[in-house]
Amino acid sequence: MSSSTLSDSHSSDAHGHDAHGHGGFRSLRFEWMASVDHKQIGVMYMVGALFFLVVAGSEALLMRLQLCWANAHFISPLTFNQLFTMHGTSMVFLVGMPVLAGFQNYFVPLMVGARDVAFPRLNALAFWMFPLGGIMLNFSFLTGAAPEVGWFSYAPLSERTFTSTLGPDYYSLGLLALGIGSVGSSFNIIVTVLKFRAPGMSLQRVPLFVWMSFITAILTVLALPALNAGLVMLTADRMLDAHFFKSAGGGDPLFWEHVFWVFGHPEVYILILPAFGMVSEIIPVFSRRPITGYGFITVSAVAIALLGFGVWAHHMFVAGLGIYADAFFAVGTMLIAIPTGVKIFNWTSTMWRGRIKFTTAMLFCIGFLIVFVCGGVSGVMLAVAPFDWAVSDSYFIIAHFHYVLIGGTVFGLFAGGYYWFPKITGRMLDERLGRIHFWCTMIGFNMTFFVQHFLGLMGMPRRIYTYPDLPGWSILNCISSVGALIFALGTLPFIYNIIKSNLRGQIAGNNPWNGWTLEWATTSPPPHDNFDLVPPIHGPRPLWDLAHPDDMDIKREPTKDEAPIKMHLNKVLMIFFISSEGVFFSMLISAYILFNHNPPPDINADTVLNIPRTWFFSIALFASSWTMHKAEHFLRAGNDRKFLGWLGATIVLGLTFVGGQAYEYAELFGEGINLGRNVFGSTFFTLTGFHGIHVFVGIIALAVFWGLGLMKENLKTENRMESFEALGWYWHFVDVVWVVLFLMIYHPIGWITRLF
Repeated sequence: MSSSTLSDSHSSDAHGHDAHGHGGFRSLRFEWMASVDHKQIGVMYMVGALFFLVVAGSEALLMRLQLCWANAHFISPLTFNQLFTMHGTSMVFLVGMPVLAGFQNYFVPLMVGARDVAFPRLNALAFWMFPLGGIMLNFSFLTGAAPEVGWFSYAPLSERTFTSTLGPDYYSLGLLALGIGSVGSSFNIIVTVLKFRAPGMSLQRVPLFVWMSFITAILTVLALPALNAGLVMLTADRMLDAHFFKSAGGGDPLFWEHVFWVFGHPEVYILILPAFGMVSEIIPVFSRRPITGYGFITVSAVAIALLGFGVWAHHMFVAGLGIYADAFFAVGTMLIAIPTGVKIFNWTSTMWRGRIKFTTAMLFCIGFLIVFVCGGVSGVMLAVAPFDWAVSDSYFIIAHFHYVLIGGTVFGLFAGGYYWFPKITGRMLDERLGRIHFWCTMIGFNMTFFVQHFLGLMGMPRRIYTYPDLPGWSILNCISSVGALIFALGTLPFIYNIIKSNLRGQIAGNNPWNGWTLEWATTSPPPHDNFDLVPPIHGPRPLWDLAHPDDMDIKREPTKDEAPIKMHLNKVLMIFFISSEGVFFSMLISAYILFNHNPPPDINADTVLNIPRTWFFSIALFASSWTMHKAEHFLRAGNDRKFLGWLGATIVLGLTFVGGQAYEYAELFGEGINLGRNVFGSTFFTLTGFHGIHVFVGIIALAVFWGLGLMKENLKTENRMESFEALGWYWHFVDVVWVVLFLMIYHPIGWITRLF
């Protein structure tokens, strides 16, 4: 059997349409808005990201025009601040993350042999949060109040005292929408990889792009909630007069930096790891050699993910954390360079003695290696704290950041675009236009950012809208601005190439590159259900094994232990959802501990909280875990009457807790104690309020099952029983969180000691 015979019934017509009418970009019709097809959603992510790339790129060009010569006043300082804030925010949240989500949505199910993602409706919801957040952010321009405090929105500058416009509010609400969507999309990637792999495809055999997407999804699930918690606190400060980041009210502006970079450093790897995966797929195909060190690449990616959460404060060497903290994070930064550097040797050794075919995709991979290594070298330099002190907030940082993220992510994305465009549309991109695009990108990029290293070393600070006519500054800025123009103009052949090739490009066929992974085993573009037949999988290169049965990577049949995990997909989803919410609550708990380890003398937990009453409604919540367990038992046993009784008891106990918390809130509000009173009020109401929301959401979900039971709906199907047990895990998680909050806030042990 050859790969060309796998999907004969879905062969493409002369216009690149498959038998089901999925014509890639050309089929952008109204029904796409209601689509739950992972391929259409992936394409919409890519198109949306391309649109915002034009917007963010235009903002960058306006800034470079302003900086092209000394003492220029083409743009006002306020407008310049808005431009660099929106450029950075858009490139990270509206370009980088969505376009990577688009590639992951489109190709991860295909590469693991699945017919769709695990949760198609959740996938669609996650996508529509992307345009919602993008519109919310950019609508701020129309109000004349675009964010102007940098993409990291440092406090106290982002507080209303210093920025009275609505810019930071648009920033917070827009990023909250984007963060919720990114986490939802990541849940899908994780569960799809764990549960929907084709028979024989163990985790040791999945393509490297799938591995990188899987690790990226875990990073997203664990990192984005930290930012979401920070945005909640910032919004509370601005809209509800809370005191999280206001030093005058007992808060700490430095706490925002910690919260942001707990997200921000893993975010770098969220943006770069999928590009690593793309390069790891493309280089072996065009070198005609299997990737060197498959296992080293996967293990190093896991190491990067683990270390990425422990080096956030290397962005804060100038914040005065102390010599020991600086030394710890400096060592961590140097350590994380090791697994990153491993991949460079893997890729270069794969090309060594390979029969390299210099397609446009391969050229971008080579450009990626050159540029990313430059960014990595400057990153190791910044791990030296004294040097970091010298160049902090200078153009050296801008150069390093862009060499890593553009040199890594954007070059990798362009390589992936040229490589997979034939699979998405059924047509080939024009290689001549592709080479023009590559050389304009390579030349323009290096002209733009290489000279900025020297500007930083010469003392030019970042985020200034003009500068004096100092020796060398004007000529280097002029070179940088001209390079930016070349870089931008270089994308025009790419966009033209996409449009032209999509309309009348050369027909691609199913596997124009002689690729080895499963997406090339179906038609171009793929049919709605992706595959008629998935070939047998014996190794990480299934199509190579199929075409060369005497030269397989692994000469044995798949075994039972290589099947996807047996746990129901709803339970897998719940595990990662609980992990994500655990990070969210940990940030709020950290805020409470930070601001209440020395409680305010006037209003604090010991002086205003009624602990005996809280014992009562807390016991009700703790008891609901036991009644929930009994309901699960009787559902499995098939006893509908007892199931409904115990489930009803769980709901009543949950409502008792919510009612008790509402009564406590009413009493405190009546005494003038709210979020704006002091740091205790800010942390107490935010933390307990979000826990109460989680309880209430759980009650609604339980009530749905209770109502289905009353209507004699069949709850004994495997999917519904597993879903109910997953809901039980959520309910127990909510109870565990309250145990932590109860012991931390209400000091019940101390109260009992005083009582007796």
